[in-house]
Parts: sequence; structure tokens; C-alpha cells
Amino acid sequence: MTTEEVLAQVAAEVRVCTKCDLYKGTLHGVPGEGDPHAAVMFIGEAPGQREDALGRPFVGPAGQFLNELLAAAGLDRSTVYIANVVKHRPPANRDPLPEEITACAGYLDRQITAINPKVIVTLGRYSMARFFPDAKISRIHGQAKVIKGRVVLAMYHPAAALHQLTLKQTLIDDFTRAIPAAVAEADRLAAAGKLASQQPEAASDDEQSPPQQMSLF
Repeated sequence: MTTEEVLAQVAAEVRVCTKCDLYKGTLHGVPGEGDPHAAVMFIGEAPGQREDALGRPFVGPAGQFLNELLAAAGLDRSTVYIANVVKHRPPANRDPLPEEITACAGYLDRQITAINPKVIVTLGRYSMARFFPDAKISRIHGQAKVIKGRVVLAMYHPAAALHQLTLKQTLIDDFTRAIPAAVAEADRLAAAGKLASQQPEAASDDEQSPPQQMSLF
């Protein structure tokens, strides 16, 4: 199957998914959207009210701020792919539960494998935890690590800056500095044949050390 076909199949399955109870009381599943051949993939946490209404990720206030952040990093929504670890809106926008994240994991696995991005940017602690188990976002935000053949970069969720205004400039600074550097490093590693084309699972025991900022940061 082509990348487009895989993503379309995942989207169709998400829209009728009943693997956990999150689908109850929601309007739409939110599989994700963007360039199927994106070099950079953003992974958030879960859809909110606006996302549930439209079936699209990051289209509410946090999405508007994300668009600004992308521009600061020299990117555009049309050139990246955006998804979440959970595909239906949790009630009252609560945090996703472990069993809900597990239920959706296969969808995200297939999306990552199909898109095969060079850089993955996690948005928020639940997305971060997939790649950096037990890490604290306050300590590793704006830092990147090569995990199973991809550059993975941890960031605060854009919504965090809407609730805690002191984080707004932190996010702007991280996006402006760290994302272009991560893309450049991924390109360098790819040219040297050091980026693998395999799916990045959660870090194994020997990969759980705290991520270090790359030298070019």
C-alpha cells in the first residue's frame, strides 16, 4: 500500500473506532492530517472540543498558536503532519488515560511507519512519554535525541502557553531554535546513512537516559 492508502485506511478505522469508551459522546474521530511525506511530524495529546466538532487536529486556540509556532520555525501546516496519541476527545478535555493511549497506539504506529518522518516533535507530556519514559518536560523541552533512527524533539503543548502565559515565550524560543536545528541534524545524519527507516517505539532500557541537547543546539 502507498503512504496515502495507509493513512486513509487508518483514518477510516479511527472514524468508526470503538476500542475504548472515548468514542461515546463524541462527534468525530480525529486521525490526523498533513503532508503524507512530511519530514517533520508533530504528535499532540488528544482532540479538544473544536477538533471533535470538525474531525481535524489542532484547529482550536492551541492550533492557532501552533500555526504561529510553525511559522516561527520556518514551517507551514501544509508541509508537516499533525496527529495525536489519542484519536477521540476525552470528556471535558481531561487527560487521556493509559488504557486509552494503549488502545490508540496501533493507529499512531502505522501513521509513523507510513509517513517515515526524519523528525518527530512531541507536544505535551503524554506524547513525550512515548519516547522519553519517566522524563519531565520541564527538564527536556527543546531538547532532541536520536531514537531508533529518528530525531525526536520534546516540546511543551501549545495549550500550556494559553493557560500559563510564562510558557509562551519558551515555546516560541524552542520552536525558533530547536526545530530548524533538529531538521538540519536529521538531514546530516540521513546523508551519512545514520537514520534508520524503522518505526520508533518507546525507548528500550538502554535508551532511557535523559536526552542531551545536540551539539549544534
